[in-house]
Amino acid sequence: MRMHRIKKHFERELAKSGITINGPQPYDIQVHDERLYMRVLLHGTLGLGEAYMDGWWDCKDLATFFTKLLRSDIAKAVPNFTAHFLAFSQKIINAQDKRRAKRVGELHYDLGNELYESMLDPRLVYTCGYWRNAKNLQEAQEHKLRLICEKLYLRPGQKILDVGCGWGSFAKYAAENYGVSVVGITISKEQLAYGKKHCEGLPVDLRFLDYRDLPKEFSEPFDHVVSIGMFEHVGPKNYSLYMETIRKVLKPNGLFLLHTIGGNGADPWIEKYIFPGGVLPRIEEITASLAKTFIMEDWHNFGTDYDRTLCAWHDNFIAAWPTLLKTKKYSEKFYRMWRYYLLCCAGAFRARNTQLWQIVLSPHGVSDGYRRIS
Repeated sequence: MRMHRIKKHFERELAKSGITINGPQPYDIQVHDERLYMRVLLHGTLGLGEAYMDGWWDCKDLATFFTKLLRSDIAKAVPNFTAHFLAFSQKIINAQDKRRAKRVGELHYDLGNELYESMLDPRLVYTCGYWRNAKNLQEAQEHKLRLICEKLYLRPGQKILDVGCGWGSFAKYAAENYGVSVVGITISKEQLAYGKKHCEGLPVDLRFLDYRDLPKEFSEPFDHVVSIGMFEHVGPKNYSLYMETIRKVLKPNGLFLLHTIGGNGADPWIEKYIFPGGVLPRIEEITASLAKTFIMEDWHNFGTDYDRTLCAWHDNFIAAWPTLLKTKKYSEKFYRMWRYYLLCCAGAFRARNTQLWQIVLSPHGVSDGYRRIS
């Protein structure tokens, strides 16, 4: 009887989002195990994601399912105690300190280059593409890299620092197309090995280094600094330190471009299974961290482009799955987890619950004013 009441509660709340349990639409949820309702009631988004991984429910169009959920008020009707606990713990514990920070490199970025090579564009750009005038994922990523270079007003001979360089995609592009030299740092050994190989012969120096060690490693400041999709791993307790560290290694007249997802903290399922220690910064947290270090010159939001990027990654992943499965490195449960990750994130961007920001910062303000590039 109790389970029946809980199910009816979920039916009513989902109906407000236009979703029917076991309904005919591709975005309707198909429930295979009715223990799902209690699991979600007790564990919120963590329970929902784990139940999907365990095969307790399915949905043909996960991205639209999450879009509808996030545009409704269902979150208020289903208490997410796990999320509240995570948010509380983040105020007490520095989950992104120097010791813990390497977890995301080991558990996510070191999953295997074959996974990312099959999913991403040829340059292995693992951040939001810029889809204006782009016909496909490769063009969208090239447009994004060019946009960043233009926003920094790169000139031949300049020395650029890339904080969180990934597989070296920006470093390679900037060195080849703008005549600059680039130093990139990462905490992923797999990314570092790949990046070094593919940047051979270019003025690119990639290193295994935590951002906190930058001032000790480099005595000469850089002309410009870029950070693309790394700030999400810094954590609220470290935002001010991060900005202070970047400021120390940047020339007084240089620019710092921060490319980051923005949202409302951390999701328990994403934090546990995808990005350990990951936290999406809030606007007020970023602006507070800038108070003593930088002047904000430009703030550009193109979060809707991440929906298209994630869906393109998903399509590539699905197409490559038979080959990936043969490597025996990835299980069927991984398949469900990875699809869930890509499509729940796509739904969050489509619902405008999550944003993508490119922020241009300067130490003292551009004297004659910064001219926006878009």
